[in-house]
Amino acid sequence: MENKYLKLNDISAYKIAFGLSNYVWDIVLRWDYFANDTVGKQFVRSVDSISANIAEGFGRYGKKDKVRFYRYSFGSLKESFDWNEKSKIRKLLTQEEYDYIFSELNKLPKEINSWIKYTNEKLKY
Repeated sequence: MENKYLKLNDISAYKIAFGLSNYVWDIVLRWDYFANDTVGKQFVRSVDSISANIAEGFGRYGKKDKVRFYRYSFGSLKESFDWNEKSKIRKLLTQEEYDYIFSELNKLPKEINSWIKYTNEKLKY
């Protein structure tokens, strides 16, 4: 029987966050210099950080170390919600862009928690 090892792209939370980060990147690239320099850079960094922390945790050896990085992604997730709201209020996003980003961000708490639970149950150390 062949062993199948999980890959980073097998993690639903990672795939959602990675796709969302590229979606936000494409939008922010169209903003003027001031909006990009003030809101855009921080919005992109916060959304990028969600998938980056999941990836870093995935690459760690111990269970506690892995879960610590998965939890860091929650802070970036909350920050991303904030930047999404500010971008909407400041008329930098269309309603459709805002709604899509919000719906993708809303999927992530459950997905990340499920991955933390899976990690805690499957790994011994």
